[in-house]
Amino acid sequence: MSRKIRIAFWITCLLIGFMIFMPLVSGSAGNESVAVIEITGTIDPGTKSYVNYAFQEAETMGAAAVIMEFDTPGGFVDSAKAIRRAMEDYNGPIYAFVNSNAISAGAYLSLAADEIFMVPGSTLGAAELSILGVGEVDEKAIDVWDKEMVGLAERRDRDPEIASAMVRREKAIDGLVEAGVLLTLTANEALEVGYSEGTVDNLTDLLEEVGLEDAALYPVESRLTDTLVSFTTNPVVGTILLMIGLGGLALEVISAGFGAAGVLSLAAFALYFGGNIAGGMAEYWVLLLFALGIGLMLVEAVMPGLGVFGIAGLISTTISIVLAAVSVQTGMVMLLISIVLAGVFSVVAFRFFARRGALRHIILAEEETADLGYVAPRDQKDLAGKVGVAATSLRPSGAATIDGRRIDVVSEGSFINEGESIIVDRVEGVRVIVRRLDQSSH
Repeated sequence: MSRKIRIAFWITCLLIGFMIFMPLVSGSAGNESVAVIEITGTIDPGTKSYVNYAFQEAETMGAAAVIMEFDTPGGFVDSAKAIRRAMEDYNGPIYAFVNSNAISAGAYLSLAADEIFMVPGSTLGAAELSILGVGEVDEKAIDVWDKEMVGLAERRDRDPEIASAMVRREKAIDGLVEAGVLLTLTANEALEVGYSEGTVDNLTDLLEEVGLEDAALYPVESRLTDTLVSFTTNPVVGTILLMIGLGGLALEVISAGFGAAGVLSLAAFALYFGGNIAGGMAEYWVLLLFALGIGLMLVEAVMPGLGVFGIAGLISTTISIVLAAVSVQTGMVMLLISIVLAGVFSVVAFRFFARRGALRHIILAEEETADLGYVAPRDQKDLAGKVGVAATSLRPSGAATIDGRRIDVVSEGSFINEGESIIVDRVEGVRVIVRRLDQSSH
């Protein structure tokens, strides 16, 4: 029996070794593969996460080259720059395949590739900077972005003026673009001015153009993690998450205990910070800064009146939310919008759901009205200066008889024995403060 076990063990080892080394043997025999990285939609932290993973896969499989297929309107500058760094770290050739559009950040990444190929009817260019796609940025940022584009063009011996015209509207190039319009190249125009190495119909044609016609295409699929990062770091989704987080937090503050609003708030903040941290937009210390801010605001809630803890907590929370976003400008816009929406959300939720449904058991719905037998404490300010007798010992609280009425009082200072004469010093709310009568002149 032991001999059979040994034979089975060695056969298993041989099979495992065959499975491990067979890909290496086949690769050395000339069966090449080319990794395909598909960049579609907005270029965001999720795209960056996917591209980093895809290049690791290309390295692991020993790909002969990488093809980056573009169909994108652009995206975030920070994400595009991170992807460019990943491209520079890759040792093999990288080919950009513009399949429809490589606009803005897509044009930037296409210029970072070793060669560019475009399908008929595709476009490349229009790389103007903007904030959340709606606002202009300062000249310094534009100049830096312009130099980045020009530098990439010069590295591949392309006309730098064309790259600059994709960034600056004021640039005019005879035969291509007039002043006031961003430059966008068609496939034919890109080929004519040296911004494309060829016009191809598909990936198979591209492989033939670069001498890899015998290679097998290996599309790298994105992971669920990449999809979640893209979703949670989207400015619209991020604003909604912040609205839910802030609105839920506000409801928890005005209600007793910890309920559904608190759970929703925690989940929303977890998705917001988790997505940005996973996407590389923020470090874990930002989350710790947020937790510190919430803790300081809770301290302020327990010890009201100090103000210092509340202000410090508010500042800490605000900074953490802004720093966790794709950019500081984006974070500030998202935070301002979410605060307004959270305020509206909290008011609506309190007015329409406080006295019904799931919130009824955590928010006081009854009113203490006179017709239900509730009577407000009597105003006793008229007692100030009146003389009475201690009905009990005042240690310092007790009872006294004043104007024939037994009234709960508090002595100011020393102990007062039962039966001693007292005088009402002052009345603070419902507290009647008295002194020994012989101290009235002090």
